[in-house]
Amino acid sequence: MKLYILSLGAGLLVGIVYSLLHVRSPAPPVVALVGLLGILVGEQVIPVGRQLLHGTAFSTACNATQATRHVLGQLPGRHAQPDAAQDKQG
Repeated sequence: MKLYILSLGAGLLVGIVYSLLHVRSPAPPVVALVGLLGILVGEQVIPVGRQLLHGTAFSTACNATQATRHVLGQLPGRHAQPDAAQDKQG
């Protein structure tokens, strides 16, 4: 959660500086951000769909393909756990 608060704070600070300098933000409009979300979700349709066709439950399919982590990133309050394969190698 701390990372999200720091990110929001940095964004607000930059927005204030832009306002003081009378500069328009180069950030994309909301419609472009919604399009980016669509791309992220669309990338997961085929892998999750394959899991569903094999009879896997939706939540299990999302976990197996790491779809949630790919679309949303690391959520506040959840700590990234190292993969078992990496533990065995290192």
